[in-house]
Amino acid sequence: MQVSHENSWRNSYLFAMTKSFLIWTFTLTVCFLVVGFPLVVILMTVGVLAAIVLQSILPASAIVLVSGGILGVTTVAIIISSLLLTIKGIRPDEVQWLGWLHDTDKDRINQNSIYASCPLTCGIENI
Repeated sequence: MQVSHENSWRNSYLFAMTKSFLIWTFTLTVCFLVVGFPLVVILMTVGVLAAIVLQSILPASAIVLVSGGILGVTTVAIIISSLLLTIKGIRPDEVQWLGWLHDTDKDRINQNSIYASCPLTCGIENI
């Protein structure tokens, strides 16, 4: 009996697209939180001011409305950006500035470990 691995789920186009979408979503979320921190501060400042203004109109749900709107718009923007990058065929492992996805530094993996006590013990041979 021969088992064919050609139609494996790991080699399917749907799996590759899903993996690319999830990696783009994670990457854009991290970039938005880390690199876009000034934008997050401005966005939260505008949100607080909007909640204060809406407090007079909707006293019970102003904060829920504003925070839900901010989180919703941010989430939709990240998901749409990830979807567009995936549909255009831009793979995350082909982007140069995403160095943690590249497997080009194989020399770093094969390096020997250097411990803090090595200068004291590395020159001593077994007697």
